[in-house]
Amino acid sequence: MDDLDKIEAYFKNYSQDLPRSNPEGIIDIDLTVLRELGLLGYHIPSNYDTSLTRYFHVIETKEKITLVNEQFVVWIIPEKMGEISITYVMIALNRGEILKLELIFSASGVYNNSKLVLRVLEKYLAEIQENEEFMKSLKS
Repeated sequence: MDDLDKIEAYFKNYSQDLPRSNPEGIIDIDLTVLRELGLLGYHIPSNYDTSLTRYFHVIETKEKITLVNEQFVVWIIPEKMGEISITYVMIALNRGEILKLELIFSASGVYNNSKLVLRVLEKYLAEIQENEEFMKSLKS
């Protein structure tokens, strides 16, 4: 989906009713999640694939950054709650005329830095893509 008005409509719809849109809830990034995603190592392995986030169109507004490509739409929403800065990331599958919200994660405190948020995003995009390919193979 490349229609920015439709993408914005999906964002508003999903963000207004998160419990219905994403019953699994919001994943809070912490040490346990980083360990599960394999992101606690100091060095990035040589076979680490960063190609998923290289080819996004970027749309920046005051309230969020939207990343769009043929597979995904990602909304990155910075918020401030009192003195605490939080970054929310919503990932949706781009299925042509339909965007299907897959997951939401948030980062705050020491976990709320751009490098870490982007590495977590890459890992989740890779997992979602792998699951989608597996589901397609089952249908074949």
